[in-house]
Amino acid sequence: MSVLASRARALIDPDALRGNLGALAARSGTPLILPVKANAYGHGLNLIVSLAAAHPDVWGFAVATPREAQAAAALNTGRPVLLLTPPTPAEVPVLADLGVRLPVASLAEAAALPAHARAHLKVDTGMNRLGARPEEAVAVGLELARRGLLEGAYTHFASADEPDLGFAHEQLRRFRAVLDALPPTPQPLLAHAANGGAVLSLGRLPGMALARPGLAAYGFAPPHLRAHAPLTPVMTVQASVTHLHTVPAGETVSYGGLWRAPRDTPVATVGIGYADGYPRGATGRAEVIVAGQRRPVLGRICMDQLMIDVTGLTVQPGDPVTLWTQRELTVTDVAAWGGTVEYEVLTGVGERVERQVGETS
Repeated sequence: MSVLASRARALIDPDALRGNLGALAARSGTPLILPVKANAYGHGLNLIVSLAAAHPDVWGFAVATPREAQAAAALNTGRPVLLLTPPTPAEVPVLADLGVRLPVASLAEAAALPAHARAHLKVDTGMNRLGARPEEAVAVGLELARRGLLEGAYTHFASADEPDLGFAHEQLRRFRAVLDALPPTPQPLLAHAANGGAVLSLGRLPGMALARPGLAAYGFAPPHLRAHAPLTPVMTVQASVTHLHTVPAGETVSYGGLWRAPRDTPVATVGIGYADGYPRGATGRAEVIVAGQRRPVLGRICMDQLMIDVTGLTVQPGDPVTLWTQRELTVTDVAAWGGTVEYEVLTGVGERVERQVGETS
């Protein structure tokens, strides 16, 4: 049976990904654990892992759920996979057998590990989300070291991407105090703390063996940090024109009649909508690129489709429409129109959008 083409595509630029990883490794002075949680921030876990596994600066991958860990480990890249959130007791032996590095934040979690597990001590230095508080983490780390299971230790910055870095420095002080209290391990302890914001704002952190830049690896950073490393967005999203028609003057387009044609208006329907991750909240503000021109999205964005003004353009069904790209119209613009952030738009790109290695612009 022939494979039918997708109406929407996320084009992944491998050169942009490689460039971002190299720039962030140079800035941090360490190899990277690349987060590929949430389907690699919407870019496609399988595709991103296969591309990044060949990069010399990538130590391994980080995921948020046991199923993500299983999927990443099944790709057999030879790079370690770190689970960032606690597994259930029943999941521990399965993940350990796959070689997944496990987070540990309590003596009970340490006791549940099999002898062949490799653990990363999770220290809560002020994020107050997961991990052992510093006064508890040392005891957990000592027990893991006693059993020969302690491979790494990590924490997570809460505000390292903010202009005021005072709390980030305090978190780092707390983490280093825990590291200083841990015993020597047969192999150097893999300590890691820096997310993308910390890599860009703090640079090299003495005593850290790895860094974990997330969104920055995919090409995004707050405006005040962009000068610290050359980053390029990795994803371009396109969808196909599915229908062309003329809306008579005075008639409306889409649900609620929010847009009314001031004249007879050529309109193209495009095969992407909010079920595919394009934010419905961008209604009334969004623009796209079609036939080389920016054109407005007309009326309310639908679940599976949206409509655009193609006045004066030569457009045919099947022609590509760019929803966001690397430079001229970025996901930052789309997020602003939708009243949200790049993280939410990227991770919301749905399964109907086919991920491809492809030329982007």
